[in-house]
Amino acid sequence: MFFTCTADSHEHCRHADDHHSDDGADFSSDDDAGRYDRGTGAPGNAGATTARSTQGKQLRIDIHCHYQNNEVNAKAAALKPFEKEPSIIYANQMTRDVNMKQMKDRGSKLSDIATRLKDMDKMGIDIQAVSPAPSQYYYYAEPDFGLELSRDINDRIAEIVTTHPDRFVGLGTVPLQDATMATKELERCVKKLGMRGVEINTHVNGVDLADNWLGLDRFFAKAQELDVVLFIHPMGFNQGERMTDYYFNNIIGNPLESTLAVSHLIFGGVLDRYPRLKFCVAHAGGYLAHYHARMDHGWKTRPDAQTIIKKTPSSYLRKFYFDTITFDTKLLDSLIDRYGAKHVLLGSDYPYDMGDDNPVKLIQSVERLSDKEQNLIMGGNAAQLLKIGGRR
Repeated sequence: MFFTCTADSHEHCRHADDHHSDDGADFSSDDDAGRYDRGTGAPGNAGATTARSTQGKQLRIDIHCHYQNNEVNAKAAALKPFEKEPSIIYANQMTRDVNMKQMKDRGSKLSDIATRLKDMDKMGIDIQAVSPAPSQYYYYAEPDFGLELSRDINDRIAEIVTTHPDRFVGLGTVPLQDATMATKELERCVKKLGMRGVEINTHVNGVDLADNWLGLDRFFAKAQELDVVLFIHPMGFNQGERMTDYYFNNIIGNPLESTLAVSHLIFGGVLDRYPRLKFCVAHAGGYLAHYHARMDHGWKTRPDAQTIIKKTPSSYLRKFYFDTITFDTKLLDSLIDRYGAKHVLLGSDYPYDMGDDNPVKLIQSVERLSDKEQNLIMGGNAAQLLKIGGRR
């Protein structure tokens, strides 16, 4: 954020004073123009577990923000994404037209960093964890080309972070269609590019993440070893024949995709094999985070639900992290009450129209939260997961 009060920086100074509460982030002038230090993100070095300004106040960190790489879009055009992406396939013409208008209206927010920084200031966000636009997974590409596209996306996100180290951290992407390549690119993202994790889809070309056919255990093992975040974000429901109208493929399909993905990870034993994995699920975890009791009842009642896991499914669900995108105070309150303030992170889904343009206000609307709990959700949890350190 910003920094010293001078004649030509009055607006920045006013912003720093006004948009934070007493427990929010604040900045003052020092030799680094108000910047704070970070943890390195390297294995074994978690950095500080809080993210604070030079005056020791909590920063606001957005876990759920997307960046679209237009050069990669052009390179991937030969793959004909419009024939493969569920969000396009399972949409009527009106939805496609509205989406085209959204891209015209919001395209600069997806790709222009100056616009993004201005929006962050308006929203009261100090740091974004920048992840790729979901349309840029490209799991349907041949593995070598998929790796090339992933590397291009990751290199650009790393460049953005390097240019604005006080405002961004990176979450990359990997070609999950090839577990070996995905694992190597994950390691490059973290060890060479300094990323704090990667964003992954809810499935790989219709195959669930826990399916042995994908062979993703080596990828999960590496993510656990590196102690980084796997941010699960859907891209429309991949069997959405009944969801083409009313934008259902996003409104209903996205949280349903996350529900299925998390359920497969739990029932498929991934959390048993890799108990220290850190999954953060977009859109407040989909439906499962709010309807766990039926899952537990089925597991207790049905032997066909007990084939792998030996504990109640909800006991694994408590290991997950969730963003705040609920659009409702009571729903967010329920999520926090069930999983604890330490497992909920501020998220906006910037810059899409299905995002929350004022996530700070939503968190503040949960009146029962203590200052400590509110600070955890606003940025403390993300600081620990993403290894964003404070000045010490």
